[in-house]
Amino acid sequence: MPEVRFQLEWPDGQSSTLYSPSTVILDYFRPGDSLLVSELEARGVEALRAASERVRARFGFACTRADEEESLLRQWVSRYSSNDTVHVTSQLS
Repeated sequence: MPEVRFQLEWPDGQSSTLYSPSTVILDYFRPGDSLLVSELEARGVEALRAASERVRARFGFACTRADEEESLLRQWVSRYSSNDTVHVTSQLS
């Protein structure tokens, strides 16, 4: 399956990469998006779970990397206020 990565810029200027094992994440994020931290978390979790299910449908098992990515996303989110803004700066596919 095609992998997709997005570069995120957090409220304090730090950057991180959001990885997905499936292009389904393109239904949730686009470069140039600006989202509240709470919205990024909700969309990110939903997108990563959908991606994992696509992997399950194709290969018969869920994607543990998507689960790990969800955990990392939640760690990043926990550093900021839910009303802060995160920017999706680029797609690194």
